[in-house]
Amino acid sequence: MIASLCRRALLGVSLAALASLSARADQITFVSQGGAYQKAQTVAILDPSAKKLGITINQDSIPDAWPAIKSQVASGKPTWDVVDVPTGYCLRGGEQGLLEKLDFSKLPNGAAMPEAYRSPYSVAYEFYSSVLAYSQKKFAAGAAPNSWADFWDVKKFPGRRALRNHPIATLEAALMADGVAPDKLYPLDVDRAFKKLEEIKPNVTVWWTSGAQSAQLLNDGEVDMVMAWNGRVSALVKEGAKVDFTYNQGILQSTSLCILKAAPNLATAVRFLNEAVDPVHQANLPLHIDYGPANPKAFDTGVIKPERVAQLPSAPENAARQALMSYAWWSSPAGEAAEKRWVGFMQK
Repeated sequence: MIASLCRRALLGVSLAALASLSARADQITFVSQGGAYQKAQTVAILDPSAKKLGITINQDSIPDAWPAIKSQVASGKPTWDVVDVPTGYCLRGGEQGLLEKLDFSKLPNGAAMPEAYRSPYSVAYEFYSSVLAYSQKKFAAGAAPNSWADFWDVKKFPGRRALRNHPIATLEAALMADGVAPDKLYPLDVDRAFKKLEEIKPNVTVWWTSGAQSAQLLNDGEVDMVMAWNGRVSALVKEGAKVDFTYNQGILQSTSLCILKAAPNLATAVRFLNEAVDPVHQANLPLHIDYGPANPKAFDTGVIKPERVAQLPSAPENAARQALMSYAWWSSPAGEAAEKRWVGFMQK
């Protein structure tokens, strides 16, 4: 009798454990940056992926996930599975043992993407661009700045200027202004870039620190041209502001998906990651927000209408006019040194 009760108890525990494991395997916790962006990806990618895979996607959001990634993994019991973060964080996290190395045999959608769009620890998720934007009140059609050399040319294009208070993309712009071709930027000639920045520094009215600020500066007429993220400027255009931008010599940047080391739902996280870069899901994203799909095959699905394709930073024709950000370089010792040097440049 006692033995029978023990067997029943063990069976009960085993069934409960299996049920628990099953429930855990059918869910993940996905972390992004919140706001309109996360709402858009929920509709375009997360909800369709959850339905197709038959899983639950719990969501969290945080403006800067890097400190939490480090603390969660250090605890040995992370609660997040998949994070959508700037690609550089994925590369740095991989090098520091904070992320799972990806098996691309289980990620056919990711494996089919260009090599430059993925790393052993990440897959690109969406693209945006740092572009040259300008006031149409200041610069008439046909006479607007169209390159970083124009931005630096204060005689031909007089006016107030703003640049981002951060070296990433700003050093690339400086080098293109000095004649470096977009596909010859890396490894960055840091000395040359800072020398060129010294040249424009007296003419920079504002060094902005947030995307919202960059758009506001242009919209309020506080500056006449600015380096800004394309989505911020296109939002102004939709509101009727007399501003525009060019993708010529834009710096094409991405966020990527990566999986925390020892993620609680690792197998499901891998399934989700592959689904998240499915061409059709990816094509859905720009229907809801001004970000470009990371999977180039999204443009072959027919989901995105031609007039919308023309507006997107990662559209083939627009991408060909830009420089592709090398996060590998910025994650290298040389890149980290350039970031530290920026602080001294701004304090002078």
